[in-house]
Amino acid sequence: MQYRIDQRSGNKLSILGYGCMRFPRTVAITDRKKAEAQILRAIEGGVNYFDTAYNYPESEVVLGEILHKNDMRSHVLLATKLPYTRCRAYEDFDRLFEEQLKRLQTTYIDYYLIHSISEVSGWIKLCDLGIERWIAEKKLTGAIRQIGFSFHGLQSEFMALLDAYDWDFTMIQYNYFNEHYQAGRVGLARAYELGLPVIVMEPLLGGKLATGLPKEAVNCFKAVDSAIESSRTPAAWALDWLWDQPGVTVVLSGMNKDEYIDENVALASRAQPGMLSDQELAVFEPVIAALKKSYKVPCTGCNYCMPCPSRVDIPGSFAAYNASYSLGFVAAIPMYVTGVGTSHAEKNYSGRHCTKCGVCEKLCPQHIEIMKSLEDVTKRMEPFWFNAAMWIARKVM
Repeated sequence: MQYRIDQRSGNKLSILGYGCMRFPRTVAITDRKKAEAQILRAIEGGVNYFDTAYNYPESEVVLGEILHKNDMRSHVLLATKLPYTRCRAYEDFDRLFEEQLKRLQTTYIDYYLIHSISEVSGWIKLCDLGIERWIAEKKLTGAIRQIGFSFHGLQSEFMALLDAYDWDFTMIQYNYFNEHYQAGRVGLARAYELGLPVIVMEPLLGGKLATGLPKEAVNCFKAVDSAIESSRTPAAWALDWLWDQPGVTVVLSGMNKDEYIDENVALASRAQPGMLSDQELAVFEPVIAALKKSYKVPCTGCNYCMPCPSRVDIPGSFAAYNASYSLGFVAAIPMYVTGVGTSHAEKNYSGRHCTKCGVCEKLCPQHIEIMKSLEDVTKRMEPFWFNAAMWIARKVM
């Protein structure tokens, strides 16, 4: 495992971090046995940065149980996040933080973030509640070691937030397809200039840069691999692109399968800044072009929009819709039919049941026009025979 130094604290951070939003699940319940085995597998492979959040279902509780049971708390750097939109008074900071410590079965957090703050105005509101004093108190007692923020918003707001407080680190969405999206490469460079560790989320765009690429894009990677006598998966290409940049400190991966852990640990054990040649870097341009032609809705499957009041499976709908362009309609329609209704007793999980309440759009960190996009999904994915297919599928299941 390769490590990069946090200049603020002196900590050695594994360049591969464990994203705990997508633990293996059985229906709606985390498979604790599998999660435990996978977390220990990652630690054995050298991963020492574990990222969770108050809002991730069961995540803090499960992670806390596993680390405590295996006496691993002191072996890892633990990151979690304050759900700042729940804070209405100074007392809320302590109330939420103490609940997180209890969930995680710990007395301190190594890397604590303000969760998904996208505008300076949000930080100003927290300052009005006294968060700067609260942070200072927690850092003085050692309950919080490093303070940062995770970001989904405009690049200009990211730059302003960097200057609004003396942060210890930050977390951004960044990958080769989103190079100039949100904080982007410019924001990454500015954080690096300030000496801040940058934690990268969505390196594979919710898995789409690993398994959702169109054939044209995959063939571009294969051609370069063949020319330089190497062999890499699309996921490996995406991770290498990130680790090639010295400003990237940790790349988070939601590794909920053993093979993902093994592959990523192997990749992280040989990754170095500046390792990609000009020929390797050049391949991303045609890959992005191919992806843009097939990628219609920039949903990462984060599930922040869920649950939908009308019981619409929003991420599932978008995943199948995007797949219909990248993999073809024939391959995608079974995904849509299976995912949107047949695994549930109710029939109203399709986008056509959207009531346009707008709740989802307020929660989406990608700022997707979800209601309009669901209309597009319905038009494409529900041809005249759709209702009959759904009825048959439910009967079979």
